[in-house]
Amino acid sequence: MPGSSLAGRVALVTGASRGIGRALAVELARRGAQLVLTARSQGALEETDDLIRAEGGAATLVPLDLVREADQIDLLGPNIVARFGRLDILVHNAGALGTLTPVAHVTPRDWADVVGVNLTAAWRLIRSCDPPLRGSDAGRAVFVTTGVAQRPRAYWGAYGATKAGLEHLVLTWAQELGSSPLRVTLFSPGAVATRMRATAMPGEDPATLPRPDQVAPAIAALCEPASTRHRELVRFTG
Repeated sequence: MPGSSLAGRVALVTGASRGIGRALAVELARRGAQLVLTARSQGALEETDDLIRAEGGAATLVPLDLVREADQIDLLGPNIVARFGRLDILVHNAGALGTLTPVAHVTPRDWADVVGVNLTAAWRLIRSCDPPLRGSDAGRAVFVTTGVAQRPRAYWGAYGATKAGLEHLVLTWAQELGSSPLRVTLFSPGAVATRMRATAMPGEDPATLPRPDQVAPAIAALCEPASTRHRELVRFTG
């Protein structure tokens, strides 16, 4: 166990109420990070907080709907700095699958939700968190993506298109950082036993897939000050 390798670091994690986001929050807590966690459900965030407290960690919970309260994303970076004096780590893990359907059948509401979480929220997070992350001596930003972004699959149009847009946006930002110590990566976990995966693949046996807690250390490693990964897509290899 890395111990206190992130002691004194402040980390913001979206989609932290379950799945990979929850497992990552616990892993970052084990490494000593002070956490700021967002998700739509206050109750589910509190369950994550219980796990973090069991590890001796601490978290600030921010219930937030990334689509319907999108303007609140703009306040996250400044508010975190006002409270903690810094922000060192951003992980945008929250994702929306939408309905798997032919492109011609995607509804405007579904489209707005998927674009809002997967792409627009990423843009707002970058705007909000860029200044403090650049100000950190070892800022790290990780955005969770999917293989569908680069390998289109029938009925996955909205999800895949927004993740492809996410990848372009994030790598463009990374190119703009110049000599900043901030390191930015994309992370593709592959198939993981999450609720989203079960919704997409209801006939699949989750016991055949990696668990979120098996994937979380690979993401946490990208958040470490010692990580040099930058401007690239990192795939989970197990």
